[in-house]
Amino acid sequence: MMPALGALPIVLALLGAWLALGAAGLLALERQVFVARVLFPLGAALGAALAVCAAAALAEPPQSLVLPLGPPGLPLSVRLDGLAALFLLLLGGVSAGVSCFAAGYFARREGAPPGLICLAYHLFLAAMGLVLLADDAYSFMLAWETMALASFFLVITNDRDAETRGAAFLYLLVAHVGAVALLACFAVVANAGGGLGFAAMRAQPPAGDAATLAFTLALVGFGAKAGLLPLHGWLPEAHPAAPSPVSALMSAVMLKTALYGMLRVGLDLLGAPAAGWGVALLALGLGSALYGVIYAAVQVDMKRLLAYSSIENLGLMFAGVGLAMVFEAHGKPTFAALALCAVLFQALAHALFKSLLFSATGAVLHATGERNLGRLGGLMRYMPQVAWLSLVGALTSAGLPPLAGFVAEWLLLQGFLFTPELPDSFLNMLIPVAAALVALIAALASYTMVKFFGVVFLGRPREPALTAAHDASLPERLGLAWLAAGCIALGLQPLPLLRALDDSTRMLGAEALSATLGQHTWLVAPVAVERASYAPLLVLLGVGAVFALTFLGVRQLFHGRARRAAPWDCGFPLQTARMQDTAEGFGMPIRQIFEPFFHLRRELPSAFDRAPRYRVTLEDRAWRALSLPVARGVEACTRLVAHLQQGRIALYLLYSFATLIALLLVTMP
Repeated sequence: MMPALGALPIVLALLGAWLALGAAGLLALERQVFVARVLFPLGAALGAALAVCAAAALAEPPQSLVLPLGPPGLPLSVRLDGLAALFLLLLGGVSAGVSCFAAGYFARREGAPPGLICLAYHLFLAAMGLVLLADDAYSFMLAWETMALASFFLVITNDRDAETRGAAFLYLLVAHVGAVALLACFAVVANAGGGLGFAAMRAQPPAGDAATLAFTLALVGFGAKAGLLPLHGWLPEAHPAAPSPVSALMSAVMLKTALYGMLRVGLDLLGAPAAGWGVALLALGLGSALYGVIYAAVQVDMKRLLAYSSIENLGLMFAGVGLAMVFEAHGKPTFAALALCAVLFQALAHALFKSLLFSATGAVLHATGERNLGRLGGLMRYMPQVAWLSLVGALTSAGLPPLAGFVAEWLLLQGFLFTPELPDSFLNMLIPVAAALVALIAALASYTMVKFFGVVFLGRPREPALTAAHDASLPERLGLAWLAAGCIALGLQPLPLLRALDDSTRMLGAEALSATLGQHTWLVAPVAVERASYAPLLVLLGVGAVFALTFLGVRQLFHGRARRAAPWDCGFPLQTARMQDTAEGFGMPIRQIFEPFFHLRRELPSAFDRAPRYRVTLEDRAWRALSLPVARGVEACTRLVAHLQQGRIALYLLYSFATLIALLLVTMP
């Protein structure tokens, strides 16, 4: 039972406890064992407690508090409602598994002192929690910037590496571009509502062109954090540079704060959305999803592959938000609720399986020292527990039933299939094409996960050193098992969560689906059984029955005898690991079909080379065309401004005198 005060004070206490753990890490700066074996497990326990508290808060009415912090006249206002509670559940559940994994991962040094990593890590967690609780623009931006700075210091953990430093500063640049856009967005909304509080903004949202401007600025700000085109370039650079637990949190939770912000601003603070907003989000989200999955399919770096996959997943979620806006703008609140349920369910599912996969890559990296797919293979023999747990994440990411990823994609497709109910003939023609695009993206995502798991864990080791690989430590395996169990449980029992989303969908302008969902105990029928239904337990029983019948049939056919024989080798007896399909070969069909998406650089050997080498390098075309010139421009401006800072007092006095003279000349009548 929750106390009479509700869940909000408990949530704030748990976030404060994370800050206390960070401070304790700072006091134990170089005590590697204490930080890894004591502080990180305590952080995992706090995450589990936060998940339990947030789950209980889903059924509670909204709660608000004004904290006696901040400058005069700008206290920190916090509010816990159904939407914030859902994302806090995501934060707590994922952080519990990742922090448990980090207890084993950070048992050995990762560049920076362990105490500093502990401080930045738990400050990052607390800041994300405060982003979700903020109830005014000042509190939101304060938490948002704290989250960005803490994650920057985590990305730059291995600061002696030049590529890591470049990736971290690129991330910080894009983060601040997004922050400036969000500041402008809140300024536009506050100007219409007469205050910085979300309640005032909600009561008097902007209208007309001001509302469209605020939505556009919000899309730029939150899209930069989510990695949507064309501000996605930081994401495949920062994830490989960061330690694997940090990559897991950034992909699983930090990107979802951008989704939360888009929902909070676009569907809560700005009032009723315009249909054009939804169409813009649909186009941008689906474009980002297709772009991300195509680049993921051709990657040869494990963490880059998962980073581009995150762009794909966030693109689908933003497309789902756009679909909900279209339904709300045309007076279809039931279908809007279906689209929102698909988005929120997919957010939780993605948080679980992507944190699982990033953590598994960390275990592989520690065991082998490699993250290049071309040098891996056959690890299921040496890391069986990590392999089986990774398989759960890969199958969930591929959208196969009866796991959580399938439920999310199935709900989203159901939303697209209901668009003939719209009165707009153009949308009725366009959105079914978008549904086909979603199906293509899902198929390519499955292809990518087959490549990821098959190249890393199946076949034979491509390097002799891989035979010395070892399974993950006990804390790491426990963290992976926690996340894998979440993927399975959410897939087999989606109804309790879907029923708990009613407060969130009503708050965002849609209707509740519990009346329809409550008619069944094991069947997922979001609108009506006649239209569509899904029974995950029956699917599980069906899959189990097929495997059992196949196993029994083979045993009866061969009378229980088992024999081993060498595989057919095409008449060539000298088999080596080089004869396996490589990551490059696996991605070649995608590269050829979608070649216009890539910027290719080929190194071709000549006929006279004694050691001929053929190499193809893929570069992000959108990054080179759009984001790279901006980054170079900012760098040039920075160098120009740096010339003004010479460190000489006389020069600074000259600047002040020249500024004073200029102001006098401007103000003279």
